Amino acid sequence: MAATREDGDPRLSSRARQVEGSGIRKVFDLGAALQDPVNFSIGQPDFPVPEPVREAAKRAIDQGWNRYTPTQGIAPLRSKVAEKLAAVNGLDVGPDDVLITSGSSGGIFLAFAAVLDPGDEIIIPDPYFVMYTQLAAFFGARPVLVDTYPDFQLDPERIKAAIGPRTKAILLNSPNNPTGAVYPEATLREVAALAERNGLLVISDEVYEPFVYDGLHHFSIGSVYPDTVTLNAFSKSHSMTGWRIGYAVGPATILEKMKELQQYTFVCAPSFAQVAALTALAMGPSEEVAGYARRRDLMYEGLRGHFEVVRPQGAFYIMPRVDDVDATPFADRALARNVLVIPGSVFSSRRTHIRLSFATSEEQIERGLEILVKLASRA
Repeated sequence: MAATREDGDPRLSSRARQVEGSGIRKVFDLGAALQDPVNFSIGQPDFPVPEPVREAAKRAIDQGWNRYTPTQGIAPLRSKVAEKLAAVNGLDVGPDDVLITSGSSGGIFLAFAAVLDPGDEIIIPDPYFVMYTQLAAFFGARPVLVDTYPDFQLDPERIKAAIGPRTKAILLNSPNNPTGAVYPEATLREVAALAERNGLLVISDEVYEPFVYDGLHHFSIGSVYPDTVTLNAFSKSHSMTGWRIGYAVGPATILEKMKELQQYTFVCAPSFAQVAALTALAMGPSEEVAGYARRRDLMYEGLRGHFEVVRPQGAFYIMPRVDDVDATPFADRALARNVLVIPGSVFSSRRTHIRLSFATSEEQIERGLEILVKLASRA
């Protein structure tokens, strides 16, 4: 009899059984079977990798950058990342404090692997990026969700109430996926004070750093709280999602262990991408990023007269409330009309919202909004 791949297969580890397939990827796979869908589902910039970065990658491949690099990354890139973190994020780090990772997702995996033991608790604001809770469970830790509804802003008092004797870390993601919230500096300073008083690590996923609107600025909590693992990548800022190139800084003992863990997992980030990332850093975030504020406005204005919705301050997502109980049937109806959206239950303990990505053309946004508004009027 052929082997089954279901969770009931006794060959699967109990750890692996804790992990569920990504709801985002499921919708992504569904979209591949549709003809000319409006795709509000995938968190991927729609602009190309900037030409100078593409050319740098081609040169790197031709020059032989196709082999392993040191696990921690090539020295020139670590040096330039340290300069960027000092100048832009206010972090006091040097090249030896930087670990080049396989995207920010690789950095999240390594950070969790380095610090979480079975039975530990990690505080995660809800809604959250799908990877956080799944990886916490994979390592035997318990995600403690802190509700941020209805405005998706972080309340330090709720964080304080969630801290217990098993709490190991607080995870932050600002600008936020899936809500588009940007946490103010004052709030993050309060969280830093809470973490310090309780001896907690902060893990800060800052991959959407350049996507901030309305004159706001991104604040890195690591600039005021040294016990922070700061994670970032070139995936969103330069549309290099498939190149798997990111970076991490943090407490020396944790970064050293993350490096050792990388030796036995990812080995190193792709070599040609490390070389090309030098060009990406030199030119800064893509000029295309500025256009996302206009798309945000188009999406928000099209939704707000028909749904309860919060205007995003960053990233490229928006989360309208579409049902009082369960948004899944609404998402299914949208799919039947060739519009791909993600049910909010993928990102949250609540089921009332959907996530929409406005990382697509204005024409597609207008086309998709027309369909979603019609669905709302029939509800």
